[in-house]
Amino acid sequence: MIPVILAGGTGSRLWPLSRELFPKQFLKLSGELTMLQATFARLNDLNYKNSIVICNEAHRFIVAEQLREIGKLSNNIILEPHGRNTAPAITLAALAVKQRFPDKDPLILILAADHIIKDDRIFCNLIKKAAPLANKGKFVTFGIVPFKPETGYGYIRRGDVVPGATDAVAFEVAQFVEKPGLETA
Repeated sequence: MIPVILAGGTGSRLWPLSRELFPKQFLKLSGELTMLQATFARLNDLNYKNSIVICNEAHRFIVAEQLREIGKLSNNIILEPHGRNTAPAITLAALAVKQRFPDKDPLILILAADHIIKDDRIFCNLIKKAAPLANKGKFVTFGIVPFKPETGYGYIRRGDVVPGATDAVAFEVAQFVEKPGLETA
C-alpha cells in the first residue's frame, strides 16, 4: 500500500490564520505536529515503505522541511503543474505510482493532509480491514455521518452492506452528491 497525501489547497476558508502561501495543512492546529505531519504520523501502524505527497510549486519547500522534521523526506514530493483540485491530483499520483512500480499493482491510499482524525488506531485498523476489499478491485472510501448540514463537502449515500466484509461494516456506494446546496445537505 502506498499512501498518497494530498497537500494542495490555498487555505482560503481559514483566513487569516491560514493563507495562500501558508495554508492550514502546514499549521499546528491541534498538537505539536502540523496537519501534514499528523497525517503521516497517523499511518505509523501501516508499515508502508513508500509514500507520495502531492503539492503545488509554491509549497514545495514547506512540504520538504516538514517531512524532513519527521524523517519522511525522500524522493516522494510530486509538484502539480497546475492546481486543479482532487481528481487531477489523484490521477497524477496514480500515474506516478505506475511509473515508479511498473511491474506491480500496489494499492493507493489517498489521504487529505488537512483532515482531523481523532483516533489514529481505529483509523489504521479500518484501513487494514478495507485492504482486502480494495485487493478484490473495489474502490473504498471512508466517511463519517455528518452532524450538521455542510455545503463545502460532497456526500456519500450508502447502499447495501458489502457481502463478505470483515467485522467492519462496509457499504456499497449508492450515490455521491457533489457539494450540495443547503437544502439538499
